[in-house]
Amino acid sequence: MAFDWWRRLSRADVLAEAFPPRFHESILRSVPCATLLDEQELHKLEALVRVFNSEKSFEGAGGLELTDEMRVLIAARACLLVLHRVELDGALYPDLDAIIVYPSTYRALYRERDGYVVVEGEQARLGESWTRGMVVLAWDAVVAAAARPHDGHDVVLHEFAHQLDAEDGEMDGTPELGPLERYAIWSKVAGAEYAALVADVERHRETSIDPYGASNAPEFFAVVVELFFEKPRSLAGRHPELYQELATFFRFDPVARLDARSATLASEAR
Repeated sequence: MAFDWWRRLSRADVLAEAFPPRFHESILRSVPCATLLDEQELHKLEALVRVFNSEKSFEGAGGLELTDEMRVLIAARACLLVLHRVELDGALYPDLDAIIVYPSTYRALYRERDGYVVVEGEQARLGESWTRGMVVLAWDAVVAAAARPHDGHDVVLHEFAHQLDAEDGEMDGTPELGPLERYAIWSKVAGAEYAALVADVERHRETSIDPYGASNAPEFFAVVVELFFEKPRSLAGRHPELYQELATFFRFDPVARLDARSATLASEAR
């Protein structure tokens, strides 16, 4: 039976609906950091998933027929990024209207300027994020990421990181940080890390951050967000200041949660 989350109900009515147990298990199994959340946080994540599915439009493209499971798999990752940043009565990706899902890698037109020359063509893509209204995803890439929640790559986290980046009006690699002093710190830390990544890529050195992050500042932000949730220990160990800036931004510290869990397991084993 379809759960009909796409019905446009009031938020109160949406939140009053029960969350199916099979989706609860799916989130724990495939969403990065889900097992680090406490019961209250998981309940909030599930509530945000219900709201997301009610307030955003999902559309299948290329013949893809969307199911409730598909919607949950996508929405849970999108909502993980804002779990500690929004309240249940707050705005949830306010500039986003629709999520378009293709069955697999799709081709999209692009246009870019190279000096005085404008270059146009087609590119194969796994996803894209528009500053106004839309995220596009390839479903097979979503499934692949769900099967490997700790490999540092997740197309949904990546594209919705772009949405967060754009919430201040511009997709420039600097999300909305709050107090002005936060911008100076972010600029110093993220700017130095981005420059170091670009230099390493140009010199063909191995990097712990995906080389795609050297493309530009927005891609750098999206790539390190993927790492933060999927490989937090690696990011914290090799780029501690950058990790701390992201932990401050997301109001969540996965490494601290991992350490606490390890300490509890060690204590129980004694």
